[in-house]
Amino acid sequence: MMLPEDLMLLFLDEEDGRVLMDSTAIHNALAGAVLLELVKSGRVAFEPDGRKLAVVDPAPLTNAFLQESLTRLNKPMKPQRAVERLRTHVRDNVMAQLEGQGVLSVEKTKMLGIFPTRSYVIQDHQAISEIRDLVGNVALGYSAPDERTGALISLLYAVNALHKVFNGDKREMNARAKEIYAGNWAGIAVKKAMEAVQAAVMATMVASTVAATSVGGGSS
Repeated sequence: MMLPEDLMLLFLDEEDGRVLMDSTAIHNALAGAVLLELVKSGRVAFEPDGRKLAVVDPAPLTNAFLQESLTRLNKPMKPQRAVERLRTHVRDNVMAQLEGQGVLSVEKTKMLGIFPTRSYVIQDHQAISEIRDLVGNVALGYSAPDERTGALISLLYAVNALHKVFNGDKREMNARAKEIYAGNWAGIAVKKAMEAVQAAVMATMVASTVAATSVGGGSS
C-alpha cells in the first residue's frame, strides 16, 4: 500500500470503521502523504534554491490516483500550496483506492434521514491490524522507525492525531514523534521533503482553524 492508504487506515477504528479524526486533519495529513509519494516516485522535487517543489519528471504514473494528483502541481509552488492543491477530494480518492483493493466498503447513508453521510465497513481486518501494530510499536517506542513508519508518525504528529489513533500517554508519544522526526530514517531527498511537508501540513491546519473560527465568529 501507499502512504495515503496506510494513513487512512490509521484514521479508522479497526473494529467498526469509525473515523477517529475530524475531516480537516484527515484531508491535510492525506494531502501531505500524497505529496511524499510523488517525491518518492521521483516525479516531484525541490528546485535548486530549495524553496519550491516542481514536477521534474512528467512521465505518466501507473496509479491513476497519483497521476491525477500530479497534474494538480501544474507549476512550481511552496509545499504549503502543494498540500492545499492536493486536499480536494483526497479522502474520497483514497477510500476508493482501499475499496478497490477490498480492504473496506463505502456505504452511503443519511444522518437523521436527511443529511447525506458515509460509513465504512471493514472487509480486511488484518490489513488494518498490521499497519496499526507496525506504526503503533514505533510510536510507543518498542521498535525503531524506517522510512514508512517514520513518515506516517510525522504526519500523524503534524495534525495532533497520535493520541487519538493510539492508546498511550499523549505527552510521551508526542515526545517520541519529535525524536523520530529528527532521526535519520530516510534518505536526504525524502527527509527534506518530509520536513517541508510536515511544516506545510501544520501551517495548513492553523490556517484552516483560523478560517473556521472567523466564519463562526462572523455568524454570531
